[in-house]
Amino acid sequence: MQVLRPDEVRARYGPLFCKGFFTLVDEKAGKARIIEKCVSKGPGEWDLVNRRRTGGVIDRISIESDSIVMDVTIGEKELNFGPVSADVGGQGLSALKVEGDEVRTTWFGIAGATVGIGACIPQCSDVIRTEYPDDFQIGGAHRAHVDIITPKMVRVIIGIDDTDTKEKGASWVVSLKLGMECPIGRFLEHKIIQLNPKVPNKTTNCCSTAVSFAVKEEEIPALIEYAVDFVRKQSYSEDAVITVFQGLEIPEKLRDYGWSCKSVLYTTDDAIKVAEETGVQIISVTGLKGVIGAVAAIGCFDLGERSAGIPEDFA
Repeated sequence: MQVLRPDEVRARYGPLFCKGFFTLVDEKAGKARIIEKCVSKGPGEWDLVNRRRTGGVIDRISIESDSIVMDVTIGEKELNFGPVSADVGGQGLSALKVEGDEVRTTWFGIAGATVGIGACIPQCSDVIRTEYPDDFQIGGAHRAHVDIITPKMVRVIIGIDDTDTKEKGASWVVSLKLGMECPIGRFLEHKIIQLNPKVPNKTTNCCSTAVSFAVKEEEIPALIEYAVDFVRKQSYSEDAVITVFQGLEIPEKLRDYGWSCKSVLYTTDDAIKVAEETGVQIISVTGLKGVIGAVAAIGCFDLGERSAGIPEDFA
C-alpha cells in the first residue's frame, strides 16, 4: 500500500480541480454527508449520475451551487460498478467508516474516473491522506480503488433573529457576515427564513436567518463563543437571540414548528418548549424576543426554497 498526503499527490499528478472536501457525520442517526467542491459543474454532473447509478452507501446525491452533496449511510455496501451502462456506474462510494476522529471513505473508479478519485480529491487540502493499492494506475482503461481519510466533522446550524430595528440593520446580513468572517470550521450555507408576515410587532418583512458550519466537535464551544460575540457587536436591537443545533437530521417536531411559524403566531414560551424537546440550544444575546424566529430558522433550514417563502407560494 502507498500512502500520500495532498501535497505529495499534487506533486505526482499536477494541480487539479477539487477545492473542498468535507465529511460530516451524525453517528446517532447512522448518517453522514460528504460535500465536494469543484471548480466546474461538468465533472460534478457526470460524477452525480454515475455515483447514483452505482449505488453503494450513497442515499441521495445532488449538485448545489459549486458542490456535490451526498447523504450517506455509515457502513459498507456493494456497488454496481464497471464500464458505464444502463445499470452500472463508472465511479462509486462503497464505504464510509468513522475511525476515532477520522473518516475513511472507499472510492472506486474506472478509466477517466480514476483521476477524480485518485488524483483530484486526494490533493485537496481538506484531506489528511489517501491510501492506494500498490498496483494503482490512473486514466486509460484502468479500474482502481482508494481510501481517502479526512477529519471527522459535524454540522452546526446557528439561527439568528431580531438583530435589527425599524431604523437600521438586517439580520440576514449579520448571519452572512458571520459565515464569511468566522475563522472556526468551514462555512457551508446561509438561509433567509420567511416568517409569518402578519406578525404585529415585526420589523418589516419578518424574516429570521441561519448559517451552517462544518466543524470538529472540539471546536463547537469556540464557534458558539465567536458567534455570540459577533452577533452582539453587530446587533442594533435589545431582542437578539441565537440558537444552536448539531446534527444532519432536523427533528420532525422542529421542522413542523418552523414551517408553521410562517402562518401561526407563537409565543416565546412556545419556542422555548420546542427547543427543549428537540435539542436546540438558546442563547440570549441582547434579549429573548428573537427566540421565536431563531428556533424557526433551525426548523426551516433544510426546506430548500420553501424556507424563503410562505405557504401560499407553494399551494
